[in-house]
Amino acid sequence: MAIGQAAADFATLLSHSIFSDAQGQALDGETVIQELLTEFARVRDQQAKIMVLGNGGSAAIASHVITDLRNVGGLCALTLHEAAPLTCFTNDFGYEQAFAKQISAFANPDDLLIAISSSGQSLNIVNAVQAANAKGLPIMTLSGFKADNPLRKLGRWNCWLDSSHYGMVELGHLFVLHHITDHLLRK
Repeated sequence: MAIGQAAADFATLLSHSIFSDAQGQALDGETVIQELLTEFARVRDQQAKIMVLGNGGSAAIASHVITDLRNVGGLCALTLHEAAPLTCFTNDFGYEQAFAKQISAFANPDDLLIAISSSGQSLNIVNAVQAANAKGLPIMTLSGFKADNPLRKLGRWNCWLDSSHYGMVELGHLFVLHHITDHLLRK
């Protein structure tokens, strides 16, 4: 496929991204961005934290996003995939519970969670979001692949990209999160 066609396909994917709430009701993307920016300001004012989770390429996106949140937004942002704690929690509780156990132990209701999973089916991410919901955290999810993936039903704001291509979905998630954090420059 030519690069121009791939770029056109990516633009189409982004322009057809769907934002919804936990009940599956459609949300306006620009309204979601404004609500998230309000949440970011609340997190900063309350000296809370933003946790961003993902596996593999999504973990790399999470690391990139927390850097932008810290640098551009002056926010306390972190991932939970640092090697030593992750391997400790994985060893003690299994990989499916490694993030959930950390959230149960360290998250506060004033914190915010952003969960990224291309398939929306990564059990460790789904379990982490369920743990965050149990603590009352506001949650944004980003997923792709199947429209009925479990992650897409768990956040206050859910962004879904209609593609089964890992690269396109991962780039789309990075673009969406970068678009949101770029608004912090304008504040």
